[in-house]
Amino acid sequence: MKLIVAIIKPFKLEEVRDALAAAGVTGMTVSEVRGFGRQKGQTEIYRGAEYTTSFVPKVRVEIVVADGVAAGAIEAIQAAANTGSIGDGKIFVLDVGQAVRIRTGELNDDAI
Repeated sequence: MKLIVAIIKPFKLEEVRDALAAAGVTGMTVSEVRGFGRQKGQTEIYRGAEYTTSFVPKVRVEIVVADGVAAGAIEAIQAAANTGSIGDGKIFVLDVGQAVRIRTGELNDDAI
């Protein structure tokens, strides 16, 4: 099993969700986060005054999938979240040792 963590632009969330559903992903966890990468924040204008924010709003999407589904899920996220501009985000893939469904006690692939 793989844990896929994607940091994406907030307005791309619905497209990513739809793409993952089409790729066979049945569930996800979404969190609103703030951070920066190479862009080092952003400059905005509020009530005529320009100011710089150190952290940019992003969305963190986490999914756990079977090994056979992981490649398709990664491709789906990359295609749906891509705008071609700086700050599109990152995808991280980690191995999952075990998953347990709390309600039934099912393990691993059966739990996801």
